[in-house]
Amino acid sequence: MTGTLNAPGPSTAPASPQRRGGVTRSAVTFGLLAVLVLLLLLGLFIGSGDFTISQAWNALWGNGDPTTVTIIRNDRIPRTLLAALVGVALGVAGAVMQGITRNPLADPGILGVNAGAYFAMVLGSVAFGAVGADYTWWALAGAFGAAVLVYFVGSRGLGGASPAKLVLTGVAVASILSGTAFALTMIHPKSFDAIRGLLIGTLDGRGWDQLKLAWIPVLVGLVLALALVGYLNALALGDDRAAALGVPVGTVRTAGFVSLTVLCGAATAAIGPITFVGLMVPHAVRMFVGPDNRWVIPVSMCVGPIVMVGSDLIARVATSSELPVGMVTAFLGAPLLIWLARRETGAQL
Repeated sequence: MTGTLNAPGPSTAPASPQRRGGVTRSAVTFGLLAVLVLLLLLGLFIGSGDFTISQAWNALWGNGDPTTVTIIRNDRIPRTLLAALVGVALGVAGAVMQGITRNPLADPGILGVNAGAYFAMVLGSVAFGAVGADYTWWALAGAFGAAVLVYFVGSRGLGGASPAKLVLTGVAVASILSGTAFALTMIHPKSFDAIRGLLIGTLDGRGWDQLKLAWIPVLVGLVLALALVGYLNALALGDDRAAALGVPVGTVRTAGFVSLTVLCGAATAAIGPITFVGLMVPHAVRMFVGPDNRWVIPVSMCVGPIVMVGSDLIARVATSSELPVGMVTAFLGAPLLIWLARRETGAQL
């Protein structure tokens, strides 16, 4: 078996019908795209500021009151686009994570990637005075560092880097890093004040700067994830069967870790750690399009931004003062996780 990625044949894809409940996958995809476009438009018209739709529309093109133009073009547009970009990143990262671990209830956070990114941001703030755009590089470095540590520790011993060992190692590393980051912020109150906006994940105050820094790493992670689609289908058959089909299991799993690490690191750097999106998006997608990753990953690229932009709209209007978007995703995701855990078919997942 070679270490190069040789595309597996069509027979490695899990069999799944072209129709799910009488609705074609293409129809589902087009419907989701329409919902996403609608939410993106709503993101321009909903939020702080008493603007009419016509005023917001004119401001979009640079016409009207200067204050309205500034709010629409420098606040709502980049904020909405950033929410969509983070949604794409987390949705695809969750699909890749669940594919390489063969666990539909896996979340990128259990590999310690999000915790590593946040820990590095706190460390950069405490030890080196990092602020603003500096967080992007610290977050990416922390995400990679945590992923490397998890993979190195989880691959020791018999069985190599099995999904179960990697998950258990990731949970342990995430707990250590999260606890250490919390301790650092308690010891250094000034750093806590500087980074507390990223503690749970927020889009408030985020703009073009964060969007410009995040889109390139996200694009790199997406390209790598899409290149792995066929191999993730093969991994669903089990490591031994995938290897028998000529799939370099170790190489594919490593590439998957790199992809989800870049995606989660960029998302965390942009708006802070967001929970449950990587779990609920690909799982919901499978309910409509089946288990074939040739559909799961592309459709997750559409559902992820729907969840994030929708959550941001809720965060804007739920109370008189805006909620952190991470709080909204937690409210949406926690009941979903409980429901999944109580499903009669949960043991078969």
